Amino acid sequence: MTPVGPGTCTITVTGKQGKDDNATVAVNVVGSLVEFAYAVNLSSNTISAYAVNATSGALTPVPGSPFATGTNPDSIAVDPSGKFAYVTTIGEPSSPSVFIYAYTINASSGALTPVAGSPFSGGPNPTAVTVDPTGTFAFVTNQGNNTISAFRINAASGALAPVVGSPYAVGTSPQGVAATSKFAYVTNIADGTVSAFAIDGTSGALTPVPGSPFAAGQGPGVAVDPAGKFAYATNVSDSTVSGSAINATSGALTPVPGSPFGTGNAPAGIAVDPTGRFAFVADLGSNAVSAYTISATSGALTPVAGSPFGSGAAPVAVAADPAGKFAYAAGLSGVSAYTIDATSGALTPVAGSPFVAGLTPDGIAVARPH
Repeated sequence: MTPVGPGTCTITVTGKQGKDDNATVAVNVVGSLVEFAYAVNLSSNTISAYAVNATSGALTPVPGSPFATGTNPDSIAVDPSGKFAYVTTIGEPSSPSVFIYAYTINASSGALTPVAGSPFSGGPNPTAVTVDPTGTFAFVTNQGNNTISAFRINAASGALAPVVGSPYAVGTSPQGVAATSKFAYVTNIADGTVSAFAIDGTSGALTPVPGSPFAAGQGPGVAVDPAGKFAYATNVSDSTVSGSAINATSGALTPVPGSPFGTGNAPAGIAVDPTGRFAFVADLGSNAVSAYTISATSGALTPVAGSPFGSGAAPVAVAADPAGKFAYAAGLSGVSAYTIDATSGALTPVAGSPFVAGLTPDGIAVARPH
């Protein structure tokens, strides 16, 4: 790994890379750390892996990409340390088992290697996965039996072990899941609700929060801010996003002033940037990404000037990089990339965007191995 400027390095990989024997890839360095982006491709059963250019945010395929996964991968999450990636696959047969695929992330190249024992058994039709901010537990929604599965993550290997008592009942047709260090939240599309759970910090067991499920719209996406103060759920049917304040003691949700907030048509995925100042929504029906500033006191959303920002076709998932410099949206055109204005939250398309992915990219995550 050879430094080539502030925040940037190159990795030279020996081996056949198309017509060349050697491939040089510029990657994003935060301090001494690199960043990689991953898009799961629903219709080609693969994961596209990219190195993130530190200066521009441009994406370059990592050696070996795309990587094979299970049938119809639908969601991807990486742990906070950037060591492991987890993928749900909605096309696996419901009997005898369905699977969650786990990978180790090569800290230098971004390449993915299956974790020993992967894939791991979960519930039927797993639709979304998240890792808690401590990197101790993973949570997976199971649309096939209206449950959420909880797993302990082996810190050394990345292997998943079911939590005692898992899975836990949620509402009808659970789709999205997000977690703070204390609470987990699940969007239930058919019910128009959010199921809330307290997370046992020792065992990972989930206990329903008093008053759960909480009213929301009918939408797939959910995200929480890094401080664990606010939760946001997209409402695909009425083109809004519901904002809620999180009770720090109980985990109960209370609508923030002005909620729900308008979005583009058919909002799907949602992400909050690592500073907790901005929220980004993938507007599936508008071919755009809506951007908002988040009130630090109330959690209310205010559209960023110029929002919504154009994207490739039908974006369904969005993620911000751990450095808070770039945002990425996965959709039919591939991966749309943006720089984030640190002051306003405005998005500027990265040159070359959207970047080529596999067939029907359906999930996106960015890792910073350390």
